[in-house]
This record gives sequence, structure tokens and C-alpha cells, in this order.
Amino acid sequence: MQKGQIKQFSQKLMHKFRNQSMFVKYFTVFFIIVFICFLILGLMLALFVTNYWSNQKAALLKENAKTVASSTSQVLSSWLQDEPRGSIVFICNNLTTVSEAIDADVFMCDMNGHVILCKELISSSLEVKANGGCSLHDTYQIPQSVLDEASKGNYFVKSTLDGTLSTQHLVAAQPVVVNGQILGFVFATEPVSLSFKEYIFNVLRMFVFASLLALAVGFVVIYLFTVNLVRPLNEMSRAAKSYATGDFSPRVHVNGTDELAELTTAFNKMAASLALQESSRRSFVANVSHELKTPMTTIGGFIDGILDGTIPPEKQDHYLEIVSTETKRLSRLVTAMLNMSKIEAGELQLQPKEFDLCQEIFNTMLNFEQLIDKKHIEVQGLDALQPTTIQADKDMLHQVIYNLIDNAVKFTENGIIRVTVSQNALDTTVTIRNTGTGISSEELSRVFERFYKVDKSRSYDVKGAGLGLYICKTIIEMHGGTIQARSAENEFAEFSFTIPNRQPKNQ
Repeated sequence: MQKGQIKQFSQKLMHKFRNQSMFVKYFTVFFIIVFICFLILGLMLALFVTNYWSNQKAALLKENAKTVASSTSQVLSSWLQDEPRGSIVFICNNLTTVSEAIDADVFMCDMNGHVILCKELISSSLEVKANGGCSLHDTYQIPQSVLDEASKGNYFVKSTLDGTLSTQHLVAAQPVVVNGQILGFVFATEPVSLSFKEYIFNVLRMFVFASLLALAVGFVVIYLFTVNLVRPLNEMSRAAKSYATGDFSPRVHVNGTDELAELTTAFNKMAASLALQESSRRSFVANVSHELKTPMTTIGGFIDGILDGTIPPEKQDHYLEIVSTETKRLSRLVTAMLNMSKIEAGELQLQPKEFDLCQEIFNTMLNFEQLIDKKHIEVQGLDALQPTTIQADKDMLHQVIYNLIDNAVKFTENGIIRVTVSQNALDTTVTIRNTGTGISSEELSRVFERFYKVDKSRSYDVKGAGLGLYICKTIIEMHGGTIQARSAENEFAEFSFTIPNRQPKNQ
């Protein structure tokens, strides 16, 4: 397969993989990782076993070669003169016993590298064979370089001994020393391939069996883990599709405290917020529709009555005042909607300048003089106001003060409105408190939400779209201040805001 074909095949494979579900992706990746880990573990085990086997075989061959060389030296030093035949039988029997015990070929050669003693020289009856030769070892000729190295003791190599052996062997050799003189060498050899292959095969067979069992268990565990991992994502996908159709009721089950659980919790909070926003939006549309329709109908009806003469001239001024009031209410509603749009678009910018805040409060209160008199409201605190200079956006703060006073007047009948202003070196606090039905604790936490309106059944005046306090809060926070509400049911409602005396230069 050419390089281009391989690249094309890999691209198709990756494209197919990317189009799979999250479950297939996670499961495939986890399974491949586990498989690769076992493969690496198997290779490391094979390398470790190979080194371990070589070291063990080397130690075994060297130890037995040394033992045979030592016993041979003792036999030759004591029996050589008296019983040469018995010495040969004893040595060959020793070579046979050791060879069979360690499954190796142990023999002895002379100083010229010719094999002189081996297990093949004696029969099963411990008699020296008549021909005194060995068909295997008679062809051996140990190189002189090997003999020179072996004379130093503890000789071990993996070699064919310059072609003496047909295949790679593990070779250990020890000199046979009698009375300080080397008479020969004991060699212990074992083929590398035969013994090693059988040994490594047995080890790897056990490893493969254990790996398959572990992979089967891992397969089940990874499957279950992947299912549990992907389940919340599938639930979120189904819930999101429901949200797209306008149904915000589905929620995702939260299990645990990990990152996925945090994501699920955040998703559910987002759903609750969307549901609330959707409810508020629908309420807002209904409120705005009503708020626009009612004054427009009133205005249109009264103007038509004046034009067609239904309303007599002496009553026209009265109805024109109503038309003027409704027109102002329409203007305030449109202004609030425009301000909300500017806030959401980030287009509402501060234009700070120095002005007397108390004077602004006093002037704003005068706009409500007729309504205050009509509702028999007592205003307290105006006579205690002192000149209070701050640096802020005068038009925006006028809107805040106007909305707070408007709310206080709207929800007060035959009661008291108290205004207090306090200033220190850093900031200024304005508090507007009115007696009346107050606000329930459930509603108090939501009064600054966009589109939210206090329970209509508790209100003397239900006009408005639920934007005034939201805009007040936004304006105060743009100035770096805070606004809060306090209330006791059937006693009072109090709104207060605190803003810095001066705005930062980069505001």
C-alpha cells in the first residue's frame, strides 16, 4: 500500500470515527488504551523474563561447571596414578549426572581443545565403551582463544565457539587444576533456542490467559463506566431539544460531586433561569401590551370625544389632563424599554458631573406634590436635607430617585414617606421608606429582577411593566454602588442605595 493510500485510508477512518456517538468514541478510546497498556506490559514482561532466564541459566551453568571441575580435579589428583580407568568412569558418570540434572551438555576437553571425557563414553552399566569415542563430541574443536579465556576461570559466553557448535549456545567453562597445573577444561553448554522458547512460551501463555481475563473484566467495567459517563450528556441533549421547543420542564439527574455533576447542576440552573426568563418575557409582553393598549384607548377615546363634541367644552380641560397623564405614562414606559435595551447592548454609558444630590431629591419630590396631597401622604425628612455634592451621572440618578419615589407614592395611602441622606468621606447613602402593606419575604428577593412585578392583589396601583427597579439596580451598579430593599409586611417598605462620592477616571 502506497503512502498516499495509507493517508487516504487513515483520513476516512478518522472521519468515520468523528461521526460516531460519544458512547462509541469513549468506549473505543478506553478499550484501545487498555489494550495498548496490556501489550506494553507483555513486551516488558518478555524482556524481563528473557533477562531473568539468561541470568539464571548463566548462574546454573557456571556453578555446575565449577562443581564438576572441582570434583574432577580431586579425582585426578588422587586416582590418576592408581586407578586411571576408575577415574574415567567416575568423571564420566559425574558428567552424565550433572548433564541430566540441569538438562545441558557437560564435557571435558584437553589443553588442545579436543573432547576427552563426556557422558557418552560410558554405558548404562558404568563401563567404558570399547571404541572409547563419541560421535557428537569427536567433531568438537574448541578454539585456542576460548581456552585462553577459560583458563582465567568463570568463563561464560553466548556463542557457537567459532562454529564448533551448530547453533547459539550458552557456554560456561572452568579449568581443571591439579597440583597448580591446568590439565583440561570442563564445559557446560545449552542451546539458547530450545530451552528458552519453551520457557518463554509457558510464561507468555499464562500472561495471555490472565490478560484475556483482565480484558474481559475491563471490557465490562469500561462499558458500564462509559454508559454512566455519557448518560447525563444524552439527557442534556434531549432536554436541550425540549427547551428549543419552549418546554423548560425537563431536568437532568445529578449523581455525584465530580465535574460532570457540576456541569449537570449548572445545566439545571440554566434551565430554571430560562424557564423564569420565559415566564417573565411572556408576562412582560402581556404587561406591555396592556400598558400600551389602556392609555392609548383612553387617549384616543377622550380626543375623539373632544373632536366630535361628545365632551362639552367646560369638561375638556379635565379630560385633557387625563390625556396628558396617560401620555406621560406612555413616555415613561417607552423610556424604560429603551434604557433596558441600551443596558443589554452595553450602550448605556456614564456621563459623571458634580451636582447637589439633595436638591435633585427635593425637585423630584415636587413632581409628585399633587398626588401626595390627593393620597394624604405625609413626607418627612425633606427639611433635614443638607447640600450634598457628589460626582455622578445626574440624569441616570434622577431616574433612580424618580422610580423609588414613584413606587413609594404608588403603594402608600394615608401614610408616611421618609427620606434620609447620609454622606461620609467615601460614599453617600439615600434611603426612601414608606408605610403600607410592605413586601413579602418571597417577593423581596426578586423585586430587582427584570420584568418582575409585586403581587397585583396586594397593590393599590398595578401600572408598570416591572422594569423600574431592574433599571435602578443596573444604574447604581454602573456607578460602583449597591442597592437593597427591606420590608415588614403590613408595616413598611424601604429602598436604599449607596454610591461613591466620586467616579474613577476610567469609569
